[in-house]
Amino acid sequence: MQYMIIEKFHTGKVKAMYQRFAERGRMLPEGVIYINSWINEAVTVCYQVMESESPEKIQEWVSQWNDLVDFEVIPVITSAKAKEKVFTEI
Repeated sequence: MQYMIIEKFHTGKVKAMYQRFAERGRMLPEGVIYINSWINEAVTVCYQVMESESPEKIQEWVSQWNDLVDFEVIPVITSAKAKEKVFTEI
């Protein structure tokens, strides 16, 4: 399953977040794969796509960062998969 993860950086914590990332990397648990990410120009929100067979593993990863970032985790499917789902369920 893929997940769109919206990260809202805590005010005043962006530098600390990037320092932790520089020191420890993404700290992904086994079974979680980073796909890509985009950050708004104000450097306050990050949108990223991750992949994992287990939502618990995504939550394990979130727990490594939630002192610096608020997370919204949304399971997503591709547009092609959505189209297929719509037409097979009719």
